[in-house]
Order: sequence, then C-alpha cells, then structure tokens
Amino acid sequence: MDEEILETAYANEDMLGDTIIIEDSKDIIEDTKAETLEEALEGAASAEELNQLKAWLFKENVRIISAAKELEQMQEQFREEKEQFQEEMKALNRKMAAERQRLKDDNLFFEKKMEILKGGFAELDMDRRRLEKEWARLEAQKEVMQRPVYGSAGEVSDLFRGVKNPLALKKRYKDLIKIFHPDNVAGDKEMIQKINIEYENLRHDFNIGKWA
Repeated sequence: MDEEILETAYANEDMLGDTIIIEDSKDIIEDTKAETLEEALEGAASAEELNQLKAWLFKENVRIISAAKELEQMQEQFREEKEQFQEEMKALNRKMAAERQRLKDDNLFFEKKMEILKGGFAELDMDRRRLEKEWARLEAQKEVMQRPVYGSAGEVSDLFRGVKNPLALKKRYKDLIKIFHPDNVAGDKEMIQKINIEYENLRHDFNIGKWA
C-alpha cells in the first residue's frame, strides 16, 4: 500500500490507536441501523464493536484517499492528453490552411494558364482565317492570271492598254513583273517572256532608248 496514502489516512485518524482491520466491520454498521457514522459510533455496544468500526473507518479512509489520488492522476493524464490533442489540432489546422492556400494558388495558376491558352487559340484561329483568305485570294489570282486570254502576243498587248507615256509604261511593266514573276504563286515564266517582248516593242515605239 502506498506510504503517502497511509500517512494521510493516519493523519485523519487521530483517535484510531492500535486497531486491526476487520473485513466484516461494515456489517456492524448495517446491524446498528444507524443513518450516520456518528450514530453508529455512539451506538456501539462494546469496545470490540467500536474498534471494528474504527477499523472500517480507517479502511474506508484509505480507500477514499487512494481513489482521490487515482482520480487526481486521471485528471492529470486527461489534462496532458487534452493539451496534446490541442497541439495536434493546431498542427492539423496549420496543415489544412497551408493546403487550402496551395490549392488556391494552383487554381489561380491554372486560370492564368487557361487565359493564356485561350488567347493563344484565338490568335491561332485568327491566323488560320487570315491564311485561308490569303490562300483563296492567291488561288483566285492564279486562276485569273492563267486563263488562255493571255495566250497570244496580241492579247498580251492588252496588258499595256492605256499606257500613253514612258513613265506609265515603266510602271505598268514593273507591276506585271511582280504579278507574273516565277517566284510568286501566280508566276508564269512564259508570260514574263511575252511581257518583256511587248515592253521592248512599246519602249521602241516611244523611242525612249535602253532603260537602265
């Protein structure tokens, strides 16, 4: 038995003296039909019964002190577990807050990437439309320029129709060369040769001499 408990029990039992703990002492209290411990002590019929009551009282005192100490230990353990639980909850809350912030940052980053992708897709779509229009224009221009109407030298002369002076002739010639140059989509090497012949003939007619 714990020495501290015994010392406390003895301190509470100044009148105990040299008594022996008897297991059946509780029956004596029940036999007296007393409602309180004081009444049981006063109603003891003999010294033996009184000693038995004191022994029972000592035993109960020890039991109560032991239970109180155990309760105190349980309360201390509960306090420690409570503090540990609070610390764990704080750590969990910090972790959850950090995770929420990370998710928020990831969402913002994802939204920015989506905006960039949307802008990129919009630009690609605009470029696609622009290329389709340019391709359609070039195809139409190529189709027009490759028509048989320009097959003969007399028909090529129609390309210089309206030219009235050397400056206008030179400008018309440069424009035609740009259109029919072999490096262009609508380029035609044979047409370039015919244009050169017609240009030389008209230049001779204007008597403007050889161009630099």
